Amino acid sequence: MKPLRDLRPEAAPGPLPLAVRGLSVAYGERLVVDGVDAVFAAGKMTAIVGPNGAGKSSLLKAALGIVPRVAGQALFFGQPLAAVRDRVAYVPQRAGVDWDFPARVIDVVAMGLYGQLGLFGRMRCQHMTQAMDCLGRVGLTDFARRQIGALSGGQQQRVFLARALAQRADLIVLDEPFAGVDAATEKALVGVLHGLRDTGCAVVAVHHDLATVPVWFDAVLLINRRCIAEGPVATAFSEANIARAYAAIPANHA
Repeated sequence: MKPLRDLRPEAAPGPLPLAVRGLSVAYGERLVVDGVDAVFAAGKMTAIVGPNGAGKSSLLKAALGIVPRVAGQALFFGQPLAAVRDRVAYVPQRAGVDWDFPARVIDVVAMGLYGQLGLFGRMRCQHMTQAMDCLGRVGLTDFARRQIGALSGGQQQRVFLARALAQRADLIVLDEPFAGVDAATEKALVGVLHGLRDTGCAVVAVHHDLATVPVWFDAVLLINRRCIAEGPVATAFSEANIARAYAAIPANHA
């Protein structure tokens, strides 16, 4: 078994937006992520790819502290998440959101400004202008006063990306952002995410469509409970690595 790479901040030329080492997650007796070791660089859009049940979403949620880890660590910009939380934005799966909650689109986007306002800070005109600008970047200015639950799935996904934009984070983590959305939304989301990447932001997304990985992404992490391959798409996203990632894991590792 090869040794784990040293992911301490001093081992890299600069603190990586996200580095996980030996990360493991279990639900009951079932190990769904097994000692994954991976890094995610600034100025790159990285896809996390693997079959259903491979632990893609669980890996991100464990790194973010949403679900508990069995073992391992996650460092954000060389520090625990709590120290740099305002630099990290998370866009969850649509299926995990209560869309019946009575909130307007503009209110959801404004939640991304809480880092500037504080918990009890007052929303002022300039903050509302910022929120509207973020809605404009995802093409939803005209929907600002609508209830979030009245929007289509693709529009809801754009709203959550607008909230992440309002946060002005340096790392955007997205869990299946393109699942169940229309072609126009795909195009809009990819355009915004590429723009963020080009300004030096790190973008990490759980992704299912293998055909678009080489088109949209710079780097890839192939996972099937364990790390199968990671690195630039041109080298890591090979037919051999894809076949390994989508092969069944032996029963003794289930």
